[in-house]
Amino acid sequence: MPQEEKKGFVSLLYNRISYLGGMLAAIMIVIFLLLMFISSVAGGENPYFGLVTFIVLPPFIILGLLLIPIGVWWERRNRLRKGRKTEVLFPIIDLNVPKNRRYLIIFNVSVFGLLLIAAVGSYHAYHYTETTGFCGKLCHEVMNPEYTAYEQSPHARVGCVDCHVGSGASFYVKSKLSGMYQVYAALANVYPKPIPTPIKNLRPAQETCEQCHWPAAFFGEKQKMTSHYLYDKENSPWTVNMLIKIGGGSPGTAQTTGIHWHMNIANRVEYIARDQRQQDIPWVKMSNFKTGVVNEFNDETNPLTPGELDSLPKHRMDCMDCHNRPTHVFRSPNYSMNLALDTRMMDPKLPNIKANGVKVLTGEYKNTPEALSSISQQIWALYDEKNFPDTTIHPASIEQAVKTLQEIYATNFFPEMGVRWDVYTDDIGHTTSKGCHRCHDGNHKTTDGKTITRECSACHTILSQGRPDSLEITADLVNGLEFKHPVDIGDAWKETGCFECHTGGQP
Repeated sequence: MPQEEKKGFVSLLYNRISYLGGMLAAIMIVIFLLLMFISSVAGGENPYFGLVTFIVLPPFIILGLLLIPIGVWWERRNRLRKGRKTEVLFPIIDLNVPKNRRYLIIFNVSVFGLLLIAAVGSYHAYHYTETTGFCGKLCHEVMNPEYTAYEQSPHARVGCVDCHVGSGASFYVKSKLSGMYQVYAALANVYPKPIPTPIKNLRPAQETCEQCHWPAAFFGEKQKMTSHYLYDKENSPWTVNMLIKIGGGSPGTAQTTGIHWHMNIANRVEYIARDQRQQDIPWVKMSNFKTGVVNEFNDETNPLTPGELDSLPKHRMDCMDCHNRPTHVFRSPNYSMNLALDTRMMDPKLPNIKANGVKVLTGEYKNTPEALSSISQQIWALYDEKNFPDTTIHPASIEQAVKTLQEIYATNFFPEMGVRWDVYTDDIGHTTSKGCHRCHDGNHKTTDGKTITRECSACHTILSQGRPDSLEITADLVNGLEFKHPVDIGDAWKETGCFECHTGGQP
């Protein structure tokens, strides 16, 4: 029998394609095992290390293994074209031959080893794609604003996938399929700056948020004290102490009141928004499960047309319609300065620091390094001897102010992505954005005259307010105090929303 025919399948392995495939697979497997060993010894979490180990290498291993049978097929095809006899395509295994038994053992051990590597690799790849490092650090420029805000948030110990994916295989598959385009957009640099919100096809809050936050268990009120600092030379403090009427609860305890009344406990609230960011809401429908009463409220100042009512989608209200930024919160300059002064991260005795701090934070900068450098230069220039010739200002106070302002900017402003507080507005409250007043503006009415309330007392009760040396305190814990504006503007605050003047930057 000719030597070629004796070798059969083995001889067909002697081709360049199979050689290349075998070498590629062997090299990638060795690198994979080496990186796995380094990872287990070194510890820690490196997103690029995980990317190479679990995302980049496995496809090359698979490609190398596929090239081996492709090379066999190609070699046999070439031999047949040349008229060379190749009758045996598959190996003839005779276990009575010791050599065949050794080959079979080697083959089985190799297959088992590859399956083991594939199982371990798939397991680690799955968990790697579920880590916050994969979500926030891998696409550094794209996700840098979100990841930075996430690390400063109350949910910093909650994994990204717990909210964005949740449990179950169906949403895991959906998230990975949608992520394929996101990977392409990042690689091709065609992603929008800033990333538009709200996120489409986000999993319902009942399936994510409510796994930890149970609305039926919420009831009562929560005390909140807020310190504001005025835009004067003394950075005068103005304190507001109030009870926030969270409400909610269970129908069985008759606690379905307050802010969480909106949740789907005893009521169903639906709305139509004209814009993608859901800031213009001209139509609201409220259905009471217990009484069966249904009311439709239309914005009298800008009602929906019949065509809009038929064509625009109806949304069912859930947590995310108010808590639209539970984790990725970008604080306004005004809020950040109030917090820094209140916690003494910045010296309140530094003249005009509130106004000056907000001014430098809201400046136009091309990128973060330029902003941090410019903030330092501006603050030092503002407090030189020319501006304060008769005042002794300790340099340490200025240095601390610069450091704090740079930290505020680095965690809330991202010019490279076009991200800042007024791009991603927070719909909790109504101080710097419409928030509650998207519906509670006094203009949404039914045909029989019912109105969605605009009364402040519907959501909070003011217990005290004013300057620390002249604090106004109420003895009426039911009705509380009437709101008093720090600066006398008459009754203008009753006619306009806070957000119309207080944008988060300079007043």
